[in-house]
Amino acid sequence: MEPFVLANEHVHLATPTAADVDRITELCQGAEIAAWTTVPSPYTRADAASYIEEVVPESWRTGRGSTWAIRRPDAPEGPVLGMIGLALDTSPTPERSAEIGYWLAPEARGEGLMTEAGRIVTDWAFDDEGLGLARMVWTAFTGNWASRRVAWRLGFRVEGTVRGFGVQRGVRRDAWIGTLLAGDPREPVEPWPSAQTDGDLAGIDVVSRVPAG
Repeated sequence: MEPFVLANEHVHLATPTAADVDRITELCQGAEIAAWTTVPSPYTRADAASYIEEVVPESWRTGRGSTWAIRRPDAPEGPVLGMIGLALDTSPTPERSAEIGYWLAPEARGEGLMTEAGRIVTDWAFDDEGLGLARMVWTAFTGNWASRRVAWRLGFRVEGTVRGFGVQRGVRRDAWIGTLLAGDPREPVEPWPSAQTDGDLAGIDVVSRVPAG
């Protein structure tokens, strides 16, 4: 599959380029990204270059993944504000599935940008002219309420917590798992956990198998 742009009036998604190496290096050195994602830590410029020059193109070429840099629609060549990607499940079944993963720069949080990015990617992934998926999966290390909030807004149903499901730099961590089926509503389908408040939404997330950082 050749890389392509997804865009609307709220967000512009395109593959990262060599010009983004320094920006991605800077963002992935942030403490929160290190805490909630599986990117290398400490994160180096060589990590960012390898990601942009090797990991992302290979995932597109093989059809095993799709990755986009998030930017504002009025600045399609401006600074990267985050990443979002899909990793295809290669199980031998006609009912295709993929995992979604994402992270966002601190200055871009709190304005719904990631929800918009997630919505446009999800719509394309389920469309018959896109990937024609039957199912999408979201996971996050437990406690990553910001990632869960985005998934909740997109209609993912949290199935539960799986102990030791996630692996972060060689260490197993408990993780939440949610699913979204092609015929499901693309809006919240269950109450937001009453014990959780918006003031706690400080985290970010990327699924370990998605090449997003």
